[in-house]
Amino acid sequence: MPGGAGLPPHDIAERWPVVGQPRQASGAFVTLRTDRVQMPGGEVAERDVVEHPGAVAVVALDGQDRVLLIRQYRHPAGHLLWEIPAGIRDVAGEPPLATAERELLEEAGYRARDWYVLADFFSSPGITTERLLVYLARGLTWVPEPGRGGHIPRHEEAQLLVRWVPLREVVSRFLAGDLHNGVTAVGILSAYAAHQDGFAALREVALGER
Repeated sequence: MPGGAGLPPHDIAERWPVVGQPRQASGAFVTLRTDRVQMPGGEVAERDVVEHPGAVAVVALDGQDRVLLIRQYRHPAGHLLWEIPAGIRDVAGEPPLATAERELLEEAGYRARDWYVLADFFSSPGITTERLLVYLARGLTWVPEPGRGGHIPRHEEAQLLVRWVPLREVVSRFLAGDLHNGVTAVGILSAYAAHQDGFAALREVALGER
């Protein structure tokens, strides 16, 4: 195996050549394509890629260190999963924070005064382009139904359950194998780690980024 001694653990952008035109098929939200990728040694290998517009998620934490969780049916997994609010970046030109604010309001009925970046990661880089931004939201305010912009929950969203759970308990639930949503795990464990120094290491989202 090639040695990596001395290289800093910092991800960098890289793009190996793709030979010819990819085969592809489009679905409702994603596109599946098969690329023929030329490796550094010259060998060509086929790689399936799910093109995804990206998504955002929100760890909403109140003054009692409780996390807002929602329970939603996930058809591919065949489970009702407890998750943090999240959504696909499917509105052209919408900043990621605006998407996060909208999802928190529509799914859970809250607005937040303070926003911080918790994590920025690829959900499954071996198969999909999906990139997720996870925010920490503080200073929460409940918004009654008429103030939510007229959003009407449909399909799975119409069956959502909402619950506030202590942050420490949610961490314990993941370690015990009771919870399984990936972006929720990243968000919760990141928030728990950041909480140890009072969130001093987090970057607050500037007004220009909203």
